[in-house]
Amino acid sequence: MKLSDFISLNEDEKKMAVLHMGVLIAKRSSFDSMVFLFQMGSYYVEAICNPEDKAIEEYRVFDNTSLLHPYLERIPIDRLIN
Repeated sequence: MKLSDFISLNEDEKKMAVLHMGVLIAKRSSFDSMVFLFQMGSYYVEAICNPEDKAIEEYRVFDNTSLLHPYLERIPIDRLIN
């Protein structure tokens, strides 16, 4: 599925696409949200969820790898170097 195709989907279709075609590659959380990062071929989708009811409140779609920085900085590389 191309990025433009994903963007044109309604909320239910986006949820089905992410859950069935996406690859979960990371998760981060804060006090007010949980964010799941999925790879969808050549682009990424963040599913922003409410931590109380686990409902997806928003999708953020991007193909710029610089936006992966919040996830990459959480990877402990000390064990990989030693």
